[in-house]
Amino acid sequence: MQKIITLTLFLALFAMGVSANAHENSSHPNVVLIFIDDMGWGDFSCFGNKDAETPNIDAIASEGIAFEQFYVNSPICSPSRVAISTGTYPQRWKITSYLSQRWHNDKRGVAQWLDPKAPMLARALKKAGYATGHFGKWHMGGQRDVTEAPQITEYGFDESLTNFEGLGPKLLPMTKKPDGKVGKIWGDAVRLGKPVTWMQRSEITGGFTKAALAFIAKAQKAGKPFYINLWPDDVHSPYWPPIEKWGDGSKRRLYLSVLEEMDKQFGKLFKVLKSDPKLRENTILLICSDNGPEPNIGRTGPLRGYKTFLYEGGVRSPLVVWAPGLMKKSAIGTRNKTSVIAAIDLTPSLITIAGAKPQAGAKYDGEDLAKTLLGETQASRKKTIFFSRPPDRKSFYGTKDLPDLALREGKWKFLCDYDGGRPELYDILRDPGESTNLAKKHPEVVKKLTKDLLAWFAEMP
Repeated sequence: MQKIITLTLFLALFAMGVSANAHENSSHPNVVLIFIDDMGWGDFSCFGNKDAETPNIDAIASEGIAFEQFYVNSPICSPSRVAISTGTYPQRWKITSYLSQRWHNDKRGVAQWLDPKAPMLARALKKAGYATGHFGKWHMGGQRDVTEAPQITEYGFDESLTNFEGLGPKLLPMTKKPDGKVGKIWGDAVRLGKPVTWMQRSEITGGFTKAALAFIAKAQKAGKPFYINLWPDDVHSPYWPPIEKWGDGSKRRLYLSVLEEMDKQFGKLFKVLKSDPKLRENTILLICSDNGPEPNIGRTGPLRGYKTFLYEGGVRSPLVVWAPGLMKKSAIGTRNKTSVIAAIDLTPSLITIAGAKPQAGAKYDGEDLAKTLLGETQASRKKTIFFSRPPDRKSFYGTKDLPDLALREGKWKFLCDYDGGRPELYDILRDPGESTNLAKKHPEVVKKLTKDLLAWFAEMP
């Protein structure tokens, strides 16, 4: 009898141990963040694109959640990347437009690089035991003639492989036209870090993906969870698809071919994540874009505006979240049309999902929406989302006198100039195309939102 009790107790303790280990592993899920460059809200075929197909991303969406009301925090590259990396408004770090030459940054009042003290998601996860890798575009310091910026690894990454807009090892683009003529882009970027590998521009997303897969294999061998940024050059202009996919050579056709090729090259990563049971059950993958597309090239669906605009087409992005082993099962394969989420919310949310702790002293503008990302609720962020336009983009793409500031609060989208003038108010739920200005109809709403928006902007450095 005593032997039976002892055996039963042993089995119970063993089961508890297995359960504890399983919980421990699931409390540190792997994180992969894909941040596409200059892609429109309507460019995935699962978001309505009828002119190109993105079957690999669509398949990920069919096993995850597609969020329709996700906002990045700037309509242009560098500040958008700062926001998603830190959980804070990029204005706090004086990065309000794309980072350029030293004189150009100074002229616009833009920092030369992101302050390494910023509360990086990578640093928080590294401290929690994660292997951390950045593969792809950086553009938060170390570009053009700004050569003394911090290395990417100083921001919490164990390894990095970037392009011509970051320091350290890099992939640089070669080009090939249908007539066989071969060229190079950004050849002087070799001084920004070595080793340098030259690749056909049409294959570079695959190059970054291959590096990410090697990093995953290394992390698995070491028994560590991993966090990966996979930030391709695609689908930013100039467009260089494989020569057999040039079609009529129009910008629209080249863009669509680059989009399809990017999806194809991501497919190798997706296959590994799906086919390995340990990865499938304990990984969260997020896919979105840094800002809207160039006009008449990418598509924003029903939304107004493009890259650099504060209208919806400039700041709203598709967001696909895949985590079949972590999500609420009934949420898998669904579309979330109601939850308002901002890129600044991803850092605090992923820290929670990863079972990590915020960087010491971190003060996030983002909110913890982990339960929303995993389909346990459809709650939105509670606070208003604020925006300011790039200082060098008052008039752009043929549109003059663009609004300077914007916010999204509840059903309202509000835009105005720095002095509160020229107010524009839209019921964004009924009018996602921002076609009917309701400012004169709702003066009290305009008064309140103007006050809130100007107060926020006054707080920024």
